[in-house]
Amino acid sequence: MKNQIYPCLWFNGQAEAAATFYCSIFKNSSIKVCTPMVVNFELNGNKFMGLNGGPNFKFNEAISIVVDCETQEEIDYYWNKLTEGGEESNCGWLKDKFGMSWQIVPTILGELMTNPAKSQRVMEAFMQMKKFDIETLKNA
Repeated sequence: MKNQIYPCLWFNGQAEAAATFYCSIFKNSSIKVCTPMVVNFELNGNKFMGLNGGPNFKFNEAISIVVDCETQEEIDYYWNKLTEGGEESNCGWLKDKFGMSWQIVPTILGELMTNPAKSQRVMEAFMQMKKFDIETLKNA
């Protein structure tokens, strides 16, 4: 038996708009089911549920969606798309126009942070960044 685990995102009547927005950004994405209460969708093959639950709860940074990026072009693409109508934060974090927090992270960051000779300089470099810059991290 396969028990699938996926997040349910609580929206105030904007679940379909959010799912449509996210599906327009990520490849291999689509809306699977859309009802007035629930929208089931996939982003890059990962399942999500959007719930039109009303104004009782709002997103915060306690939960974020991480996007691993191999290249600076990918970082730039996702950063630019997801900050449209949203806001930039520090260290690769942003909030989209629906208030969802995202982390747009270079895949090389883990390797750089586990290098004892570089980790402190890399951390100091990315603490100064909003959107990650791979070359600056490599050169730290």
